[in-house]
Amino acid sequence: MSQSSTPNATPRASRKTSVIAGVVRRLLQDRRMVVLLSCLAVLLFVAVFAPWLSPHNPDDAVAATPNMPLWSEGLLLGSDNQARDLLSRTLAGARISLFVSIVPTLAATVLSVLIGLFAGYAGGRVDAALMAVLDIFFAFPIVLLAIAVAGVMGPGLLTIIVSIFVVLLPYITRVARTSTQQVLSRPYIEAARSAGATSHDIMWRYILPNMIGPVIVYVTTLIGLMVVVASGLSFLGLGVQPPTADWGAMVAEGAGVLRRSPHVTFVPGVMIVLTALLFNLIGDRLRDIFDPRSAG
Repeated sequence: MSQSSTPNATPRASRKTSVIAGVVRRLLQDRRMVVLLSCLAVLLFVAVFAPWLSPHNPDDAVAATPNMPLWSEGLLLGSDNQARDLLSRTLAGARISLFVSIVPTLAATVLSVLIGLFAGYAGGRVDAALMAVLDIFFAFPIVLLAIAVAGVMGPGLLTIIVSIFVVLLPYITRVARTSTQQVLSRPYIEAARSAGATSHDIMWRYILPNMIGPVIVYVTTLIGLMVVVASGLSFLGLGVQPPTADWGAMVAEGAGVLRRSPHVTFVPGVMIVLTALLFNLIGDRLRDIFDPRSAG
């Protein structure tokens, strides 16, 4: 029995390896994707190693006066309204802003894929019941729902994480369910059933690998959107509380001196826009790579 199972396992493993290698090869052959991924790698590096890259403690006042302009007293980006180094706070804010955007999005993706895969495969009343529950969330705009959840829980880091998780769950689930139904209509699914494949094998060996591509593309663009949403919650005072550095909170702190010292708001605002744009561009390139017909 062990000898007969080994030849089957080897081609199966080699097929998975060849698929992964093919995806990696397509990514590396796309010059724009290489540039975008390099920018993302730099951004993640800065976020992870922010405590060591920051020239000063982001919570300590180091300037002689608040709201100092650029290149003052050796401070590259000047100081904020509490005389803290704006560069150090921007680097520290990258860690919080990316964490509260990426982690809940990935967590929502895992649960949404499981729900969408089960609902799309089961169909019938199970699918209708699950989608009816998710339709309740679609009645509220993303930002309004996030504010409502944050308002119930109170301000804090956990509030942003839970808010984004709850907001994204129905949207990613809908995409996963639709992608599952599309794969179910493919001829190889019927061929697998005719060959005696169990429901477990069909779901995990045939449907999941073929439905996950659109989900990955969609989730990548959602991370960029969640950077903006998380910053908005912090701007409204529902997210990370002072003195912790966060791009949204930094924008709110600089709003009072916008005319006199616009750089205090401009620097974190630009980082929010560039980060969201980076994830959107990566999502667009992933879509074109996985589905070349959409490139036109």
